Amino acid sequence: MIAEAPSVYNSRIPGILEMLYNTSILRGEIMTHVTNVAAVKRHTNTSYRQRNLWSGFLFGLGLVAFIDETVFHQLLHWHHFYDKSTTDIGLVSDGLFHAFSWFATIGGLFMLADLKRRSEWQIKRWWSGILLGAGIFQLYDGIIQHKIMRIHQIRYVDNVIIYDIVWNGLALILIFIGLYFLKQSRHSPFKKDETNGEY
Repeated sequence: MIAEAPSVYNSRIPGILEMLYNTSILRGEIMTHVTNVAAVKRHTNTSYRQRNLWSGFLFGLGLVAFIDETVFHQLLHWHHFYDKSTTDIGLVSDGLFHAFSWFATIGGLFMLADLKRRSEWQIKRWWSGILLGAGIFQLYDGIIQHKIMRIHQIRYVDNVIIYDIVWNGLALILIFIGLYFLKQSRHSPFKKDETNGEY
């Protein structure tokens, strides 16, 4: 019996090696699966973070455009969207501008509704998008449309520079606050409140 032991052990060695080999393959497959799941999760989280930002951006852009159209175009009558033609053309341009602002607002709200449905609404990041959208649009309006394209001015007065400084200054403040919130949202832990949002 003692003399036969090595042969018995030798016959078991291939089985043991095969078992170890299969185990290593299984371990490798598990690790690959875990890695793939983690990569998909990171991609999904990044996608939702971007959608929160863009939802807020569109809403903020549409909101500030709506306020501009309502207050400065319709109530105060300071200017039309396009003032380089007749009043009728100016009114038509106001209507198109109004429609654009509402398309942006509704698009942002549709994205928000989808994020809420998926429980992926991140409040701080969404607010950063609102402030950035509002500030960037207002700065674009104040520099590109007012001073470069000159399709209208804020108000047709002699000291329009004062209005320009206030207009563009408010835009920069909105942008800086939005960037601050955006930075905070990158470093803050992901926490949901009762309404499925992030603090």
